[in-house]
Amino acid sequence: MILVRSLAILLVGASAAFAADNEGTRFDAVLAGQAVLPADTLVAAPADAPEFLRQAGKFTTPDRKRTSELGKVPGMDGKRPTGFGLPLDGQAVQGFSGIRRMPDGTFWSLSDNGFGSKATSSDGMLMLHHLAFDWQAGKVDRRETVFLSDPDKVAPFPIVMEGSDKRYLTGADFDVESIQPVADGFWIGDEFGPWLMKFDRDGHLKEVHDTRVGEVKVLSPDNPTLQLPADPTKPLPAFDLKRSGGFEGLAQSPDGAKLYALLEGPLFKDGAPEKTADGWTALRIVEFDVAKDDWTGRSWLYPFAPGGESIGDFNMLDDRTALVIERDNGVGRASAACSAEPKPDCFDKPAKLKRVTKIAFDDANVGKAVDKLGFIDLLAIKDPKGVAKQGGHDGLYDMPFVTIENVDRVDATHIVVGNDNNFPFSAGRAPNRADDDEFVLLEVAELLDAR
Repeated sequence: MILVRSLAILLVGASAAFAADNEGTRFDAVLAGQAVLPADTLVAAPADAPEFLRQAGKFTTPDRKRTSELGKVPGMDGKRPTGFGLPLDGQAVQGFSGIRRMPDGTFWSLSDNGFGSKATSSDGMLMLHHLAFDWQAGKVDRRETVFLSDPDKVAPFPIVMEGSDKRYLTGADFDVESIQPVADGFWIGDEFGPWLMKFDRDGHLKEVHDTRVGEVKVLSPDNPTLQLPADPTKPLPAFDLKRSGGFEGLAQSPDGAKLYALLEGPLFKDGAPEKTADGWTALRIVEFDVAKDDWTGRSWLYPFAPGGESIGDFNMLDDRTALVIERDNGVGRASAACSAEPKPDCFDKPAKLKRVTKIAFDDANVGKAVDKLGFIDLLAIKDPKGVAKQGGHDGLYDMPFVTIENVDRVDATHIVVGNDNNFPFSAGRAPNRADDDEFVLLEVAELLDAR
């Protein structure tokens, strides 16, 4: 083992360190730029939207109490207030959950479900955002917002805005989490079905595809086709995923012929999560043929690293390699951990695993585990020039957020990474203040070169 460890370090140079078998090699990342969108950035609902959608977040408490009067909302852990309240006078430009670089250097991203669940998000509008980053000024330029709608009644269930003219979609209809722009619109991955969906350039829903892994139809507990039996002595309906386990990642082959949809949670069978042949809990990458407009029946397994609990985003680099965000559910720096019982001014479960991993998969390992070629640690990004406008300390920059859900290549040596701030619920940068949306430009030449 000592010989293998020494050889690995020699092969990749001083900047890389040995890692466990299913993790690949660790490489350094250097901060090259940071752009910040303030947490409470809002956008008005479209002029033709119903009055119901002009305020968002009205249903996050059982009694519909206006928590903005208190000036605080409990965070995702239910203990620490975040400094903001609900409802909002407008729609939150928050929850960026998937990103794709365009040829002109701009990006498309999307806002996810709304306020954390189907039950709380019926007034949270679903949106796509066309973004540009000014790395020097540290600002995010939101150039365009496309609100999603279903004017042609394509959704396979009654939507919240069923009686309205425009039929805008909300976070009680779909939980959109991943995006691939194409010439005639956008492919979007959803968590509630889970579904793979196609929208046109105006945000109108055109296709909804049920998920199949091989011949098995995959269902989430939020799929509206699941119905409880009227008789409690009858068996409950079966489903295959935990809640929020649907398509968190969606990648596209360089030629545009295939889509690769990555589940956030493992499939379950007989009460146990799916595992690789060597025993690692794993997620499915499912292949979709764009020309045939159907699943191919092929899939691969993405094994979690020790401590991994979820993925955040997924984009192809070439026809066989890709980037994936892998994370735990911790939040906050270990240096600000609670010493005993949880308190409002400390983190009771600090972040330990937040990383971008490079993987490889192709015809040779269909149905098997992908190869993990290496990773960078998002909790220990080098910042020798003090580039960080926030989040920097001791020559380092970190991303101790519970959800980091945006990654794509920018050029031959750089990637972009961004968090989902779950506004107003996530507080990882400071214990009692809602996180901003932070996008960073990282120099990661060694990771991108890894084979």
